[in-house]
Amino acid sequence: MNYMTPIKKIVLLTFLFLSISINGQSLSELYKKVNPAVVVILTEQKELVSSGKMTKTVTSGGLGSGFMISDTQIITAAHVVQVAEKVDVEFLDGEIIPAKVISAYATADVALLELIWPRKNAITLRLADSDQVNIGEKVFIVGAPYGLGHSLSSGYVSGIINDTKDENPFTNSEYIQTDAAINTGNSGGPMLNMKGEVIGVVSNILTQSGGFQGIGFASSSNITKDLLFDKKIIWNGTDVIPLTGKVAQIFNLPQESGLLVQRVVKVSPFGILGVEDGEMEMTINGEKLIVGGDIILSINGVKFENTDKSLLELSKVMEIKENAALEIVVFRAGKKVTLGRK
Repeated sequence: MNYMTPIKKIVLLTFLFLSISINGQSLSELYKKVNPAVVVILTEQKELVSSGKMTKTVTSGGLGSGFMISDTQIITAAHVVQVAEKVDVEFLDGEIIPAKVISAYATADVALLELIWPRKNAITLRLADSDQVNIGEKVFIVGAPYGLGHSLSSGYVSGIINDTKDENPFTNSEYIQTDAAINTGNSGGPMLNMKGEVIGVVSNILTQSGGFQGIGFASSSNITKDLLFDKKIIWNGTDVIPLTGKVAQIFNLPQESGLLVQRVVKVSPFGILGVEDGEMEMTINGEKLIVGGDIILSINGVKFENTDKSLLELSKVMEIKENAALEIVVFRAGKKVTLGRK
């Protein structure tokens, strides 16, 4: 049996102590470096509130996180801003700048915002190559859980979930799983590696209690780059639910499938065209729906059919193009109505 000399023990303990100190210090220094690039997203949106037989629309506030990638652009989670009537971005020094949504993908849960005016002396973050991320790698998250702005949590990558096999950007997603604490308000904030680079955009958690239980997810930086900067589909400002099969028959659709509009932002592309949202809640097959609004049948001549081919064609007509016109056919009060381009 080998025994350590007292000197060897002292050297080993000193080395371990220094390693712990260096790792702790590096995380603290990284936090100081990246924190000014992290923002709080403040939103206002419409909500239906039911009280007995009365249903009314009220304005409610929302909260999320995000991070700067340029002096005018911010990345956040799609669910934070998808149906927001108003978006404000609050910075570390307290400055608040209004923003507009440029692009958003519900399935991948990523969105791109543009500030109404540039942020002076902006601190930005870099999107890393998430294909290089390994299970067991240490990561940290900065965001605003429960409104506690610029809070830090850390943990490890515990899994990677990839669904990017087809060409359809509406259904593609890739999530990095982590045990780093994620709570309400963290959505849209950055997940960073130990170089201070963004490897994911915080999205959601698996929970039974409503609070964090050790499993959270962030959309990978690569799917974020692909969808927001390569595919570039416009933000439409609607929350929709596909109607297919027997459910579509209940609504008496003139075709096999449609998109039931739940909510629509009045100043969004679809809202400006006149797409109308629902006004009452109903439960069908155990799913709560907001009904009474439009059902989208086609966009620029492409009929919604809930197939990969149809969704791929719809993604092409929804690409961001300067001065591009939109024509939407909706099913409204039992009739087809054409909105937009004639």
